[in-house]
Amino acid sequence: MEIKSGALGCCSKEQEKIYSEWFSVADSDGDGRITGNDATKFFSMAKLSRQELKQVWAIADTKRQGFLGLKEFIVAMQLVSLAQAGVDLTSENLKTAGTVQPQPPPSTQWFGSKSGKKAPQYSVTSIIDGLKRLYMEKLKPLEVTYRFNDFVSPLLTNSDFDAKPMVMLLGQYSTGKTTFIKHLLRCEYPGAHIGPEPTTDRFVVVMSGPDERSIPGNTIAVQADLPFSGLTTFGGAFLSKFECSQMPHPLLDQITFVDTPGVLSGEKQRTQRSYDFTGVISWFAAKCDLILLLFDPHKLDISDEFKRVIASLRGNDDKIRVVLNKADQVDTQQLMRVYGALMWSLGKVLNTPEVSRVYIGSFNDKPVDEEAVGPIGRDLFEKEQDDLLADLIDIPKKACDRRINEFVKRARAAKIHAYIMSHLKKEMPAMMGKAKAQQRLIDNLEDEFAKVQRDFHLPAGDFPNVEHFREVLSGYSIDKFEKLKPKMIQAVDDMLGYEIPELLKNFRNPYE
Repeated sequence: MEIKSGALGCCSKEQEKIYSEWFSVADSDGDGRITGNDATKFFSMAKLSRQELKQVWAIADTKRQGFLGLKEFIVAMQLVSLAQAGVDLTSENLKTAGTVQPQPPPSTQWFGSKSGKKAPQYSVTSIIDGLKRLYMEKLKPLEVTYRFNDFVSPLLTNSDFDAKPMVMLLGQYSTGKTTFIKHLLRCEYPGAHIGPEPTTDRFVVVMSGPDERSIPGNTIAVQADLPFSGLTTFGGAFLSKFECSQMPHPLLDQITFVDTPGVLSGEKQRTQRSYDFTGVISWFAAKCDLILLLFDPHKLDISDEFKRVIASLRGNDDKIRVVLNKADQVDTQQLMRVYGALMWSLGKVLNTPEVSRVYIGSFNDKPVDEEAVGPIGRDLFEKEQDDLLADLIDIPKKACDRRINEFVKRARAAKIHAYIMSHLKKEMPAMMGKAKAQQRLIDNLEDEFAKVQRDFHLPAGDFPNVEHFREVLSGYSIDKFEKLKPKMIQAVDDMLGYEIPELLKNFRNPYE
């Protein structure tokens, strides 16, 4: 199983120079991005039908960012060359796209005079840029006012919006997490250790870099261009068990992997962790695009710590996928029993009515033991691995959509948090008995949540975890919270109801 870069986007240095010149012409405002207006003006001179140009844009802008960078522009120009040559833009025909030479422009209008106007620094030239601006202007003030970052999630930075999609691997020790990453990369990453005993004792972020090296956690957490600054809240004990492994690799240009320590089973082992393990898992889960739970067919017991880890994934159920790894170590009949036992165990831990997708296979570089699994098992493994590969390939394509989805979820959570905090503030007495009133509110937090839900007609499922909220609230003086600020709430409502839809409209496929 391997992710290969296709022919589209590949070209010689001479071709790339030509494409760069055309990109400079098409980029009328000099912001380094071809947006909808730029595209409609430039590609109209290719003399293709609107339907063909619609296909060109849809294939080139696979991440649905709403713009084309130089790499995506090259893909678009190769597609234009194919369409001009009479090739139908289907998946089969696109396999030969890299062999097509750049076609001469149909007229010298392709090299019309370029405007000297530059895009202002504050201009919005992509969906992500728009979300950054909306966050800074509309959502962040609400979060700061009602301390959303202390109770629910740290404040976002630009690096959180710009980060590559992340995939986190979770499982008990020796379930093949590190081997799984090695299998996808077709090589070991710096600092990787594989063995039958617990070998990965730290959180390792495997990401793209100019050379192979390992960076300590204290260093990586303070780099402004990386989305890990929020991990400083877990203290030096965690940062000493955190590192970043960088290496140049085409897959890592698209996806970042998070390798985690094996979940332990003994109570003594659990208490020896010097940091909030489940808290760190929850932090990464909120930022990941996919969470893979790996199981070994010989170790299906779900320890108490693993149950706590899975419980910390609450709110991220749509990201969870289950991988039954090393499945070739059991015969087909036993595999079916193992599969049933795994589904039964997960059904009691994952608090969702839907069953998570389970992939069955042996994700390593060794050939499948056909004597154990038989021809049916081998075919099953190949199909399952292809399905998982397709799921991983889709992650970069869906990254922008997930950013929007997570942003909207965060905005709704911030609104509910503001309602809760202002309600608790209103319930406090003006003068005497503040300490008793605060303790009463903390003790009866479920009832207070119910009041907020009824008063503002909010869905119960969107409210935060009561126990966690109670624990954090006990360290604050409720009397110091702000009263409800309707203008801030209205600004977020307008953002959700009008500005985000308008942003998506402006950066949709310009030929739709």
